[in-house]
Amino acid sequence: MKIGSSTGIAAIALSISGSSAFSPVSFSTCTSKPTDCASERRIGSNALAAATLIDDPAFTPPDTFNEGMITEQACTDAASLMRRVKVPVPPAVSSTGDVGVSYIHWPASAAAKRSYGPTLPLVLVHGFDSSCLEYRRLGPKLADLGIDVYAVDLLGWGYTQLSDVESFSAQAKVDALSGFWSAVGDNNNVCIAGASLGGAAAIEYASSNPDVVKGAVFIDAQGFVDGVGPMSMLPKPVAQLGVKVLKSVPLRSSANTMSYYDTETYATDDALRVGRMHCLREGWDDALVSFMQSGGFSPSKKVSQIAAPSLVLWGRQDGILEKEFAQRFIDTLPDGTLQWIEECGHVPHLEQPEETAAAISNFLRSDKFGGVGGKGLVVTAQSSDTIKIVGGLASAVAAAAAAATLGGAETLFGNIF
Repeated sequence: MKIGSSTGIAAIALSISGSSAFSPVSFSTCTSKPTDCASERRIGSNALAAATLIDDPAFTPPDTFNEGMITEQACTDAASLMRRVKVPVPPAVSSTGDVGVSYIHWPASAAAKRSYGPTLPLVLVHGFDSSCLEYRRLGPKLADLGIDVYAVDLLGWGYTQLSDVESFSAQAKVDALSGFWSAVGDNNNVCIAGASLGGAAAIEYASSNPDVVKGAVFIDAQGFVDGVGPMSMLPKPVAQLGVKVLKSVPLRSSANTMSYYDTETYATDDALRVGRMHCLREGWDDALVSFMQSGGFSPSKKVSQIAAPSLVLWGRQDGILEKEFAQRFIDTLPDGTLQWIEECGHVPHLEQPEETAAAISNFLRSDKFGGVGGKGLVVTAQSSDTIKIVGGLASAVAAAAAAATLGGAETLFGNIF
């Protein structure tokens, strides 16, 4: 069952929402000419921020191969690059004023950057209850095309800090995302990208940070369904029982299958393990309950506020979100472009990473970005010799709807899947 109808548990991962106003700002010092400073900030230099990052001493990257029993090499490689740093947040999120946010950085290929020209740095936001490992295939391909890429975990999901945090609400997630780019990117101009429910977080961030967000990419994104439904009104003990269903193998398996067009190739046991591994961390249950009971994201009225050039990518065979939502983005965004990804379901970044990388590269190098976009080179998936398909994939639990066979799940979660 697709999102767009008012019933079915298919929507728990996609229609969850909230808002944020906190946006920490820091500024780098430039001793060059004013025009040089503007150019440096425009293309997203973050040398100063990188020099002052504070690593979270409690963090150990996930052992996806041995502990997770995940054989995909792209996942192993991505996990080895994962880092968790302290980022500023309001006291309502953490009494210490900071939280640990995990992310993966794929630096732009210097050779490709010289050949194709610079672009804005790109921050990738994963879907509902997923992790930055969701971008294990897309991130390296974008870096090979000369784009500086950061895949970040939303607070409470992935491998972020779970202890000593006051709130994992939708607002707290956007606060932490804002703090992340303040700490890691020095609030330089950036292109924000979000897949599925990550699109809602990206919309919240972009609409409240127009001076920072100068481009946006929405990948089969959740942008027009607000709220979490009845889950927000459940007593906490009942909600805690409910979220345990979300990490069950049957439900994750259903989500895995719904996410792809080519299920035989991509809806594998390996993909299931990638999408589920972070759910086994201590504190995951309480973090998810906190988010559910916060009311979730409310992106629908904020899409029109995103003035930055925006690219909407949509899998032609998406079985989770109605195709009408793709056109609705174009009708609502002040400067939006739609590109369909053929033979692809809900997760183009996993099922068609070459086509997705090429589309994003061409967008960031288009004339919409006034010279920051490089030389206008048209990249195709076929022409990128360094891009190879690597098997396996992360589950977008947003698709967990198919688990209607788990008795009572639809009654419990209502329209939030």
